Amino acid sequence: MKKLIAMLLIVTLALTSVFASGAEETTGDTVRVAYMTNYAALCSVMAGIETGAFADEGINVELVEFADGPTIIAAMESGSIDIGYIGHGAHSLCINGRAKIFAFSHVGNGDAVIGLRSHGVTEDPASLAGKSIGYASGTSSELILRWTLEEAGLTMDDVVAYEMDAAAITSAMSSGSLDACANWSPATFTILDAMGDDAFIISDNVTFSDRSASIASWIVMNDWAEENHDLLVRFTRALYKGMDYRAEHIEETAQWVATQLGASYDTIYAQRGDAEWLTSAEMIEQVKDGTIERMYEVQKQSFGDSVDQSTPVSDYVMFDIMLEAAE
Repeated sequence: MKKLIAMLLIVTLALTSVFASGAEETTGDTVRVAYMTNYAALCSVMAGIETGAFADEGINVELVEFADGPTIIAAMESGSIDIGYIGHGAHSLCINGRAKIFAFSHVGNGDAVIGLRSHGVTEDPASLAGKSIGYASGTSSELILRWTLEEAGLTMDDVVAYEMDAAAITSAMSSGSLDACANWSPATFTILDAMGDDAFIISDNVTFSDRSASIASWIVMNDWAEENHDLLVRFTRALYKGMDYRAEHIEETAQWVATQLGASYDTIYAQRGDAEWLTSAEMIEQVKDGTIERMYEVQKQSFGDSVDQSTPVSDYVMFDIMLEAAE
């Protein structure tokens, strides 16, 4: 009898431990967050996770990796993702009503068109005529490629364009299967390293700074935002704390991102120059004085006829959430 009582006591304690552990794991609101595989997409959210900023707001962040912005938006529309990070190109989908921006991330310089000298490509964009070029449709990759071709009076019909995802572009370019490509960081670094002196940058975001602001943002579906207003404000507040920590601790943040991605620290740290990284106070000041709204307007204009130019920026950018989270 004593042995039976002892066994029952052990089982009871074990079950109590399991239930307690499960309760601890599910404490707070879980938010499924989509990211892309670079420093820009992860730096603020990883800093927020690792410093406990999200935990302080009662939020458990579940990170999910994606290849590009349009795929993230499709996943959000299906309900499998709550919040996502997008680069410049996918903003056209927000302008056309498929998602809303609730937080400004940064203006970047991570996109580039890269050519191979051994394949007859030169610094003159006109040399791209007839060349095989890899790009990711619907992203900043496609946009910077189209602008580069326009500089030479060319269109997509004047080149042999292959639609690929970022990873496939990198592999094809690094193996010499393409003459040129349009991609973003860190894939651009990988290609340049792999091809050595043969590869060079024909154009990047700075090349077209007079016609576009290459903005990256955090987005949400409108229905989710309306149903989870308080949670969205808390998430944004934690994101701000991550932004501020990142600004003062770049090396530590780069290590957290590298660990999440399973990448080398040097590769991730090299991406710190891909953008101007604002603190939350600097960003909020630019929201209040209209700077950020003007940048979104310039970005919208850069998409031309592919978006509804009559759509006000305030229709798809939630400045109220940005300001409320800063209170």
